[in-house]
This record gives sequence, structure tokens and C-alpha cells, in this order.
Amino acid sequence: MSETTVALLPMKAHSERVPGKNFRKIAGKPLVFWVLDTLLGVDSISRVVINTDARRELAAVGIADSDRVLIRDRRADLCGDLVSMNLIIADDVDSVSADRYVMTHTTNPLLSAETIEDALDRFDRNDSADSLFTVNRIQTRFYREDGSAVNHDPGNLVRTQDLEPWFEENSCLYVFTASSFAGTAARIGRKPMMYETSPLESQDIDEASDWVVAEALLEMRGRECR
Repeated sequence: MSETTVALLPMKAHSERVPGKNFRKIAGKPLVFWVLDTLLGVDSISRVVINTDARRELAAVGIADSDRVLIRDRRADLCGDLVSMNLIIADDVDSVSADRYVMTHTTNPLLSAETIEDALDRFDRNDSADSLFTVNRIQTRFYREDGSAVNHDPGNLVRTQDLEPWFEENSCLYVFTASSFAGTAARIGRKPMMYETSPLESQDIDEASDWVVAEALLEMRGRECR
């Protein structure tokens, strides 16, 4: 039976730059719980699929299969740091049918349920888009490695807010269907729409310094909610 919306939350045991980050406590609870709890807080998401090689680590922090959480053991040929994420997504799409898929990462702990719901709503209302991905809006002066200007004229300075905006894929959230994925073998289809997320929610944990920033932001947000 096809489910309306399935969330894909791929997760591996190994982390090169921030060891064990998915299961380390940050602002009071293991990192994985921040995004998992957010996804489970979106009523339209019927199931969260965790494709992982870390079933034991998940069990150690209290995460197991349930009516809304499906843990899928990652195939051996899909394990490793150099495996394309699209291959892992393809395995999930082939195994778990849905009308649409939401995909995010544990490393985006500040992503909110409200943002996910709004992105889904905008995607549903856009008849021309086959997929959605989140972006950071950037308006600043860029230079190449040789010092030459990319998007501005140093001899004719304009205010940065008046520069043409550029949009950076931030890997925070993707929405797509099985058919759009089949068309490109990727989470971004042939006719994608961009969805701008706030700098706060776009915070991604990649380096050790990102962890410090994310923890401070999570703790600040927690104090504001009390």
C-alpha cells in the first residue's frame, strides 16, 4: 500500500570529522533525536525510514522499529564514505512506496516541523515542479582563486543587497516523488523548485566548530521556549 508521505533519514555509524556525532548528546539529547522528533511531529509524514549501518547504536539510544519508524539495514555495497547518497535513496524508494518523499539529515537539528509543513504545502501547490530542495540566499561579493571578481565590478561598487542573489543548495530538506527520482536518478528532478530556509534552520553540522554553533543555537532556542 502506498503511503502519502515517507521521510528518509539516512544515517551511518562512522563520522570522519566529528566522531560518532549522530549519537553524541547535543543540548541535552543525542543528535539523531532532534531531526527524528521533528519529522515525527509532522502529521502528514506517515513513516520515517532510517537507512543505516548503525542499528546497534540506534538501539543504545532507544530507537527501534515502531509503527512510524522503519530501520533498514544498509546493504554492504552501499556502506562507506564515498557511496553516492542517491544510491542509498534509490534503495529506499525501491523498497518503500510513497506518493512523495521528504529527505533530510541528522546534521540539521534546527530544522523545524513548521518549515517542513510549509515546504510540503508549497510543493503541493506548485503544479509545474516535480521536486523541491532548500537553499541559502546569498548576496555578497565573490572572487575566484586568482583574485578576479565573479559577480560584481570592483571598480563600480554597488551595495551587497543590490547584487543579484545567488542560491546555495544547503542539503537541509528535499521533497520528491518516485517518478521524479526515476527521471534523474537523483533527489532533485528535472523541474525543481527552490525553497529558501532561514540561516538559523540551515545550520549544518559538518565540522567540530559547527557542533559548537549548533549546540549554542539549540540551547538558546530552548531557553526562549521556556
